[in-house]
Formats: sequence, C-alpha cells, structure tokens
Amino acid sequence: MRVLVSGGAGYIGSHTTLQVLAAGHDVVVVDNFSNAKPSVMARLEALAGQPIEVHGFDLTDRDKTEHLFATEQFDAVIHFAGFKAVGESVEKPLEYYENNLDSTFSLVRAMQRHGVKKLVFSSSATVYGEDAPVPMKEDFPTSATNPYGWTKVMIEQILRDVAVADPEMRIALLRYFNPVGAHPSGTIGEDPQGIPNNLVPFIAQVAVGRREHLNIFGDDYDTPDGTGLRDYIHVEDLAAGHVAALNRLGQVDDAVSTWNLGTGHGTSVKEMLAAFSRAVGRDLPYQVAPRRPGDIAASYADPSRANRELGWQATRTVDDMCADTWRWQSGNPEGYPS
Repeated sequence: MRVLVSGGAGYIGSHTTLQVLAAGHDVVVVDNFSNAKPSVMARLEALAGQPIEVHGFDLTDRDKTEHLFATEQFDAVIHFAGFKAVGESVEKPLEYYENNLDSTFSLVRAMQRHGVKKLVFSSSATVYGEDAPVPMKEDFPTSATNPYGWTKVMIEQILRDVAVADPEMRIALLRYFNPVGAHPSGTIGEDPQGIPNNLVPFIAQVAVGRREHLNIFGDDYDTPDGTGLRDYIHVEDLAAGHVAALNRLGQVDDAVSTWNLGTGHGTSVKEMLAAFSRAVGRDLPYQVAPRRPGDIAASYADPSRANRELGWQATRTVDDMCADTWRWQSGNPEGYPS
C-alpha cells in the first residue's frame, strides 16, 4: 500500500513511519513541523535505508491538502497530526478545537474526493473521561475533562458519521494510553518542546541534567504506593499496533473498529522512577508535590480486543522503555538539532 502519514515527523508518527516502511509499504509524510524538527527526517531515512517523501505544510490548508491528493495516489492514511498538550488546551481551547477539527475535516474531505477508503486515527485513552473503571474497555461511554480530550471524542464521532454516510470506509480508532521509550538505536525518540507534559520525558531530562528534580504530584492515592498508576506502552509496540490495524482494515466488515493499545496493567510513578534510576545507574532526585486537578488514581487498558482481533500484543517491559529512553536522551541531551 501507499500510505500517507500525517504528523509523520512527530514522536509516535516517526516510529510508526519506520515500521510501516519495514512492513513493505510506501510512505509519504506530511507535517507542518510545529511540534517536530525537520532534522528527524534525515534520521528516519538513515534508519530506513531509503529516501522518504515529505511535504511540509499544515493540513488545515485545504488547498494544499487537496493538491497533495490530486497529484499523488494513496491507499490509506494514518492520521497523527494535531495539537496534543492537555494543559495548553485548557489555556487555548479555541486553537485546539480549530486546529484538530479543521485538519481532520480537510484530510477526510480530500480522502473522499479521491477515493481513499482506509483511515487509522490516532485517538487517546483520554476519551474515557475521569470516572471510567479500570481496566478500560472499548465499549465504555466516552467523555473528556479538557479541550484536547474533547477534540478526540468529537473526531471519533465525526468519523463514525462519515462511515455511516460512506459504508465503503474502513476506519480504525486507536485509543492508546501512555507512550514512552524510543527506537532501540537511540537515533529517534521523544523531543518535547518546552517543559515536558508527561512523566517519562521529564524524568529523562532530570537524568540528563536539564531539570533539577521530578515533582510527584500526590502520594496519597488509593494505590499500592500512593502514586498514580498509568498504562505505559513502548512506542515501538504502539507503532506495531498501527501497522497491525492498517493491515486488518482490509479484512474487516465493520466500517469502524475501535482498539485499545496498552499493556493491560498500571505502573506507578514511583515504580517508573525506580526503573529509570536502574537504567541510569543512580537514584534520581524527586519531591512530592500536591495533587494536580483532574488527575485520577489509575488508568490502564483492557487490550484483549486488540490482542484477539489484531494478533497484536505489547511485549516490551518498563525496564525496556526506560533503557531505550535513556539511550536516546543521553545521546541527544538537547533533543534533535534545530
């Protein structure tokens, strides 16, 4: 297949691009580089051993999106592109709704006009809201606690409605939990802009000396060690899940399929910190801070549907995640070159 990967220079997009290529498909990347650096593409090409076609523009530009589909032929799309910082979405809700929805409208309209019927959408476990019991299952009702999460809920519904109007569409909604880790070569990894929003890249920056210590937000939750439990999944396992979903779309009768991509168990903040300390070879400093509004005690997946229907399973351990992250961060202490 010839696959368009939107946001293919980003953290998850770059790892997925490599695995889609390794599976024998052709890949074209479109990315506006608002949350990624162009230098990642040279590293991807080196790892893939082949050139990768890349288009640097914003999908909200409908004319450029239409021109891309009019001049190239695609069999499928994997859609990562979008703003993704929860805290920023609370501060800038209109920007998040406008960007994430408009880019999807532009992309899906172009797909419809040019007969592209397969779409893998990068959704999130945030669509389960704050009251869902664990483990979280795909048939739970959806909700959200922030504008970023609501864009995912809304886009999922939009894509379901599109599939009703066009029964030939085959759409995968992939809800994943907490992606961490890096390519085992240490060549590509997560390079957050500004202060990291997520736990593991923050720990990595503490380990490399860019941050003084980790703040653990609350140690009095109803969990074994009092810190929050999250379902951390290695980005390489996550990328493999996208390839499995892409291949599966040609074999399913349902127009829309929803799959959780996770390990099925939670790891606490303190457990993750201990694992990263093992990877680095020394204890890393931390302080306990008050709970953050909106944080919940536990969030982890029931991945049994993906295990069964995709023949996919997360195989890498928390120690693997930390070792690969440290290999990337220690080799690239400032992230990708500008």
